[in-house]
Amino acid sequence: MKAMILAAGLGTRMRPLTDQTPKPLLPVAGKPLIVWHLEALAAQGVAEVVINVSHRREPLMQALGQGDAWGLTIHWSVEEQPLETAGGIIQALPWLGQQPFLLINGDVWWRPRWDLMQLAEGDLAHLLLVDNPAHHAQGDFVLCQGRVHEGEDSRLTFAGISLLSPDLFRGIMPGVHPLAPLLRQAIRAGLVSGHYYPGPWVDVGTPQRLQSLDQALRSGGI
Repeated sequence: MKAMILAAGLGTRMRPLTDQTPKPLLPVAGKPLIVWHLEALAAQGVAEVVINVSHRREPLMQALGQGDAWGLTIHWSVEEQPLETAGGIIQALPWLGQQPFLLINGDVWWRPRWDLMQLAEGDLAHLLLVDNPAHHAQGDFVLCQGRVHEGEDSRLTFAGISLLSPDLFRGIMPGVHPLAPLLRQAIRAGLVSGHYYPGPWVDVGTPQRLQSLDQALRSGGI
């Protein structure tokens, strides 16, 4: 299985930290955030990882190289202008191939449970869902008997970690495309499964949350 890490964001919410350092290289408990993902992928046996980059890409590419330090092959998908999530995936599809692939937001942290990530025949996506954090109390989707639905009751938050079929992007021309509308279309068609993940999981979207995660890991709180 191959994987893609989304790392092309501008990092505006993380300023001033990202004024000098690309967001994926911000340290958490002594190592860059993106390295936590690379180590987990390598431990799972993933051999090839695509990382999309745009803003301040040179320091990130120099720091990670071709992935030799983790026994990985890293393919760099360079976006001269950010293409949004789906647009970035579409550009990277030649590296990802024809089989389902893991997709990970570069600015989340979790303890991986890869055995839960399974895509049933005919489905287009499998989503990892978590309890709603304080900054996203309204949640995203409803999970019922392993299927993801839209609705207002008992909603959970999409963790930014998924297993996707390349068929989700079939027929979409290259360009700037967000992922959420494609997922919602597939959900309405009954083609998205999911599972609840109790954590730990952190959306490292602000300097405050980054600091809290760093402290929790160093103190053994996670």
